Amino acid sequence: MIRFRLEKRLNFAEGGRKLDIEIQLEKGQFVTLYGKSGAGKTSILRMLAGLLRPDAGHIQVEGRQWYAHNKNIFLSPQKRQLGFLFQDYALFPNMSVRENLLFALPKGQPDAIIAELIELMELRELQNRRPNRLSGGQQQRVALARALVQKPPLLLLDEPLSALDQEMRLKLQEYLLEIHRKYGLTTILVSHEPNEILRLSDTVYVIEQGRLLNTCSPQALFPDSVTQSLSCTGTILSLFEEEGRVKVKLSIQGQTVSHRVEKEKARNWSVGQDVQVELDFSTLRVKKSS
Repeated sequence: MIRFRLEKRLNFAEGGRKLDIEIQLEKGQFVTLYGKSGAGKTSILRMLAGLLRPDAGHIQVEGRQWYAHNKNIFLSPQKRQLGFLFQDYALFPNMSVRENLLFALPKGQPDAIIAELIELMELRELQNRRPNRLSGGQQQRVALARALVQKPPLLLLDEPLSALDQEMRLKLQEYLLEIHRKYGLTTILVSHEPNEILRLSDTVYVIEQGRLLNTCSPQALFPDSVTQSLSCTGTILSLFEEEGRVKVKLSIQGQTVSHRVEKEKARNWSVGQDVQVELDFSTLRVKKSS
């Protein structure tokens, strides 16, 4: 259980009201804070992380008090067991992928989690590279893995996929769902993207000028939205490299579909194999089979 009530005087985009919000989350929920830019969403995450001190209120995570104004309790960010993924990746440029993960490991803790995350995030072939030799999507996977090294009960995501193209966003959404379920996280996402919210979230908290305006399901908030992607199984007809990626032709229910994936995703694929893919309708090309 995560309970928090936060008060903070902020300069909102549409005026100077005080942020005053109270939310209670069950363990294992994946929720989204939704609202206009400047509504206070990122400030809420920063207060939960200990990067911004509230004026009043409390934060309790799984029975532990992180902040209590009336008791003068305020744990530093280092003492709060959480993962925080920002819009920028904040990786150490002079460290390899593996070294970035090891840096986040608490002293004296076994490093088995490092190997586990490298496999889960498909980073094995990249683990000795430095960030400047990684694509944006690869850097974001490293940043996500680093946020999970301490196995935090709470994961905070501040529009982490906003700078990525649509295909990479879909792929990173897969990783987010997988790690959320695998580690039993409680996850709070800030996002403006209806399809992303529909795909990832259990509940949406609508924030307006620092106030909780509404609590509802993603489907209730976006009743007319249609997902732009579909996870399905197809048979590989051909594979070849194109512009640093792999172009795959698939047969899906009598249709031939062209799809591009990253090299590491397709490294063990072969013609005739059935594979699971995520299709983005905005860029999909389909040809009728002869």
